[in-house]
Amino acid sequence: ELRHRASPWQRNLGYPLAMLGLLALTGISVLIVCFHVLELLLDDAAMPRGIQDASLGQVSFSIFGSFGAALQVVLIFYLMVSSVVGFYSSPLFTRLLPERQDTPLTKIIGNCVSLLVLSSALPVFSRTLGITRFDLLGDFGRFNWLGNFYIVFLYNMGFAGLTTLCLVKRVSWAVQAELIRAFGEAK
Repeated sequence: ELRHRASPWQRNLGYPLAMLGLLALTGISVLIVCFHVLELLLDDAAMPRGIQDASLGQVSFSIFGSFGAALQVVLIFYLMVSSVVGFYSSPLFTRLLPERQDTPLTKIIGNCVSLLVLSSALPVFSRTLGITRFDLLGDFGRFNWLGNFYIVFLYNMGFAGLTTLCLVKRVSWAVQAELIRAFGEAK
């Protein structure tokens, strides 16, 4: 119903650009994680430990300078939004979604707790994946398990593999559906 009410500009330009943007952000994040996996294999300094004596503004946290820092911010925001969407899309938590003007207080508290946990895990998540080295001055790099190569390596490989699998599945199923629809209409 919303697609039929959308303007032609939205249908023909807005939705494809949004999909291309999401595909690009997903692809860039997987590419960064793959490079981080290579760094993990080649150099011990790539482990997501805390940064010692790195004052804010004195050390660049990206090899691409300001562009890289802006890209990191965009990717972290994308990971935050995709984590929230994925959380509320999971079958276990779909009942937690708030309803307009009909949300009980316990559900509101559950949503607040869920969003607090997700937002607290985001700095560690982005550091473990190698998307950023910035610590948010919270010493998140001091967790003991962040020094364990196998945990960090498997976490990165799992993210890269599962994200690639989801990406390929989404794109290939959409292409298959369009081909079936196009060939089905031709008959």
